[in-house]
Amino acid sequence: MRSTPHKAFATSALAVAALAAALLPGSTASAAAQAACTPAQVVANGGFESGTSPWTQSSTSVITSRTGQSAHGGTSFAWLDGVGGTHTDTLSQSVTIPSGCSSATLTFWLHVDTAETTSSTAYDKLTAKIGSTTLATYSNLNKATGYVQKSFDVSAFAGQTVSLAFTGTEDSSLQTSFVLDDIALNTSGDTAPPADSTRTPAAPAYTVSLSSNTAGTVWTGHESATFTNASATPLTEVYLRLWDNYHGTCSAPPITVTNVTGGTAGALSVACTALQIALPTPLAQGQSTTIGFDLGITVPSGADRFGHDGAFNMIGNALPVLAVKDGSGWHLDPYTNNGESFYSLAADFKVTLDHPTSLLVPATGTSTDTPGTSGRTVTTATASKVRDFAWAAGPFTKISGTSPGGVPVNIYSVSGISSSNAQSMLSTAKSAVDAHAGRFGAYPYGELDAVIDNNFWFGGMEYPGFVLDLVSTTALTHEIGHQWWYGIVGDDEYNSPWLDEAFTDYATDLAQGLSGTNCWNSVSWASSAEKITNSMAYWDAHSSRYSTVVYGYGKCALHDLRRLIGDSAMTTLLRNYASAHWYGVSTTAEFKAAAQAATSTDLTSFWTTHRIDG
Repeated sequence: MRSTPHKAFATSALAVAALAAALLPGSTASAAAQAACTPAQVVANGGFESGTSPWTQSSTSVITSRTGQSAHGGTSFAWLDGVGGTHTDTLSQSVTIPSGCSSATLTFWLHVDTAETTSSTAYDKLTAKIGSTTLATYSNLNKATGYVQKSFDVSAFAGQTVSLAFTGTEDSSLQTSFVLDDIALNTSGDTAPPADSTRTPAAPAYTVSLSSNTAGTVWTGHESATFTNASATPLTEVYLRLWDNYHGTCSAPPITVTNVTGGTAGALSVACTALQIALPTPLAQGQSTTIGFDLGITVPSGADRFGHDGAFNMIGNALPVLAVKDGSGWHLDPYTNNGESFYSLAADFKVTLDHPTSLLVPATGTSTDTPGTSGRTVTTATASKVRDFAWAAGPFTKISGTSPGGVPVNIYSVSGISSSNAQSMLSTAKSAVDAHAGRFGAYPYGELDAVIDNNFWFGGMEYPGFVLDLVSTTALTHEIGHQWWYGIVGDDEYNSPWLDEAFTDYATDLAQGLSGTNCWNSVSWASSAEKITNSMAYWDAHSSRYSTVVYGYGKCALHDLRRLIGDSAMTTLLRNYASAHWYGVSTTAEFKAAAQAATSTDLTSFWTTHRIDG
């Protein structure tokens, strides 16, 4: 949120496997959580930018920067085969995967270029192995026009030193080139918060069915939430966050939950933004259950992230979502209008919205429209591994396009937005989504919707696959950057706002070709208590300094870190960090550890100077 001072690749199978490991009592993940783990990236020179060491290659031409192929990042890459005759190339490195880490993920980028014309026979092959285990085999049938990221859970090798090896073989004719780059093996674990750091309820899945009135200002229907207890401590209760009750009163709340099933509703708390649901029996580790309830939403007047600007409704944070319990207990922080309070785990949503056909309904996820009853349309939006779900409803003007990287982009404009401004925002969105994806990993949410309204007092607001914004190139680039820093790489936005805002402002600078030259030189602290890593509790009490410190000083600190460790190391650090925390949660301690692992320079004084605690 607030992109200006006025106020954004793991496979599902691996995610399921990682969750399953975390849920099984006595599993490797459970045991590892009790040992110390310093997150690290253990492949050396994975981008091949530092010569050939410590790689072992079958010939001096494997690691190269010669013409004919190109790097995914930097200038060098590994080119196996491509001879067009009987040939074998190998590339290997010994890696040590530390014990005590609950997660170890191998990623690499692969481009397959072939002269083979068959669509059915694998003549030329590349095999990826760790130790004696074959992770995958690719062939000429996997040809692609660009690089594709591959990801593998290798946590079973924790505590072992093994060989990471790639072997490419060609038959007697027609070349196939297997091109590798940016190879990383990220380890992470339960380093923060302390004590039982398991985040629960895990793997939430929400199913919602709502119908609106004629204006789209009132929505009624039903919501259910299925979840699993990932913690060793049985769950006796859960909490629903009814965030948008901040915008009303407890006597007339905009969000109402009634007729609860699967549990017993308690009292509303935290200014009526939290609702306790007592479970009928304690939910043990690994067990799942479902709660359901009738839901009512009344959108108030106002050009806000939850409000209607005339005929145009913005409906952000209106769906009740499960609060998170971790080593700090239940997170029941108050709503803040100065930034964000939200802390939620990646979840699946299926939301059905029945509305007048005259209203367009952009939403999180991928949407399909089907005819409803007379004069009405049913929009069904599905989204996987998103932290929130938001939508809008109104007589918007819509234009669409596709980014060069293949992401469908839709711009929804309120009245008063010129067609030229809408086209400019479409161009900005297409450019920004590809720029961020190139640095941090492929955009995973299908389509991207942006609602443009120059009456937004807050500048812009991010939701997965859905943003609200002014007509502003910088603001829209920022909000789209939040798709990675908050959406994909989650964080506790109330207690660690810098982890999404500073990182997103830094990403915005990079996307716009800005290097932040000398920006740290203008830093002036208001007090000894002022730190980049302060929580929203601090910033709500010092609101005039929030943007200056969290956005401005935060991004400048990241620019300073890049200058200290080098452009290539910083690029690799952020790409690998995003990959290691894909659909997960980032903490300051984890980022500091990953940054230290990326350089031989002791960063202790850097964190102190830049007031980055944690």
